[in-house]
Amino acid sequence: MIEPYLSTQWFVKVAPLAKPALEVVRNGEVRLHPHDRWYRTYEHWMENVRDWCISRQLWWGHRIPVYYCSDCNHMMVARETPEVCAACGRGVLRQENDVLDTWFSSWLWPFSTQGWPDNTEDLKYFYPTDLLVTGPDIIFFWVARMIMAGLEFMEQVPFRDVLLNGIVRDEFGRKMSKSLGNGIDPLEMIDTYSADAVRFTLVMLSSEGQDINLSTNHFEMGRNFSNKIWNAYRFLSMHLNEKEIDFLQYEEYFELADRWILSIFQKTIQRVGENLEKFRVNEALNVIYQFFWHDYCDWYLELIKSRLYQKEPAAPHQTALSVAKYIMKEAMDLLHPYIPFITEEIWQALKAPDEKSVVIQAWPEAKTDLIDPESEHQMSIIQEAIGAIRNIRADMNVPPAKTAHLYIRGDARSTGIINRHASYFTSLAKVENIQAFSDDIGQEPVATAVVGGLELFLPLAELVDLEKEKARLDKELQRLTGLEKSLRAKLANEKFLEKAPKEVIQAEKQKLVNIQESLQKVKLNVQRFKAGS
Repeated sequence: MIEPYLSTQWFVKVAPLAKPALEVVRNGEVRLHPHDRWYRTYEHWMENVRDWCISRQLWWGHRIPVYYCSDCNHMMVARETPEVCAACGRGVLRQENDVLDTWFSSWLWPFSTQGWPDNTEDLKYFYPTDLLVTGPDIIFFWVARMIMAGLEFMEQVPFRDVLLNGIVRDEFGRKMSKSLGNGIDPLEMIDTYSADAVRFTLVMLSSEGQDINLSTNHFEMGRNFSNKIWNAYRFLSMHLNEKEIDFLQYEEYFELADRWILSIFQKTIQRVGENLEKFRVNEALNVIYQFFWHDYCDWYLELIKSRLYQKEPAAPHQTALSVAKYIMKEAMDLLHPYIPFITEEIWQALKAPDEKSVVIQAWPEAKTDLIDPESEHQMSIIQEAIGAIRNIRADMNVPPAKTAHLYIRGDARSTGIINRHASYFTSLAKVENIQAFSDDIGQEPVATAVVGGLELFLPLAELVDLEKEKARLDKELQRLTGLEKSLRAKLANEKFLEKAPKEVIQAEKQKLVNIQESLQKVKLNVQRFKAGS
């Protein structure tokens, strides 16, 4: 049977310390990130604080500086061991055997490591500091207590911001431990996937203080992105020369793709910076990841291949090369905190002669004059159209090498954008030529897609299985019909109309209009397809 055992212990009365430590978080002098997730936890601890038992019966640790007289039992607290009893002037002195709680030593860390209680130069320079990064499981044991100690002994908070990251767990959500044997050796992962891949993966999975359920195969994500970066650089390096190129000197030769990539890259720099300022490290990484992989590699580098390989005339080649190099180098700056080794290697190959290292390079600043909403809009139409054509080809198993004819119908502005940039469709969608839709095309079996104000038609006679295209159209018809039905029901719901904000209701109404337009076009295309076949 377990029985209670009473023992004499040392305590600190914490309530007077907790009150000011709670106030500095409430008034924003100390900020918790993410605030919405952890402020209530911190507040709960501080409002329900109990006296702190600081003594431990262990054989290691800081011994409590209390001394007892063997003659009169007088108790003394002193920094240095007393020679005689302060009460009776004699006796043999014995130091307290208990040691201090580990957290009692730790709560002094921000200033005790800088020479406190002496007012050293280090203490003046490094206290208070800016940021503490730690786990939420010790938000009271360490974070709150450091704030208490800082206010009590230094009369200043020890830090301004606290970033509480998630805990790494195994793939089943269990805490990693020796007893379970479910830990992952980071050195093994580094040997297998690289240090860059491990670092990238852990940050990519660390979403706003959420715990990470980690398995070894997750590191493949970091390895794949590292390979993507390296392969993009290798492709670009085949065309680089030692001549330093300022991309702005070729501004008069910019194509739509150049203006588009430069515009969204400036926005990427802004969004990365904004997320880092808010301590959203994972979101900042995701922004540059999405840009580099999808916009830069999947679109821009593919679009400029013909210009890179065609060196005469020189202007188009140099324009594409200078823009691609500028973005590659600046992207290495943005990625360096997450992927330090590959980015330094690539940056060294791209740097100017007077530059030293990406570590000490100034953080990229957005060139806002390069932000071009019109180019982004035009490119979005082209991307959607190319994406739709690619989807049709993939769904119907069109061989990659087979070229297709494209017929378009729509408003003059959209069709003009497509026609002016027909070469983009040739390189990325295997489109041989683009023509306006005419009624005689309706007598042939065609695959169709609706993109904004555009209808796209691909003659299928020698490309695909016509029965599959019929099935695809029927499936799309069912999907749009279902969406229209659900939106009609939503907009007929009186409770929704009473409670929802006006802008939400308006957005749903516009969504219904768009779906109805698409539905009407698909119905016409179904009829045309069946009539043609």
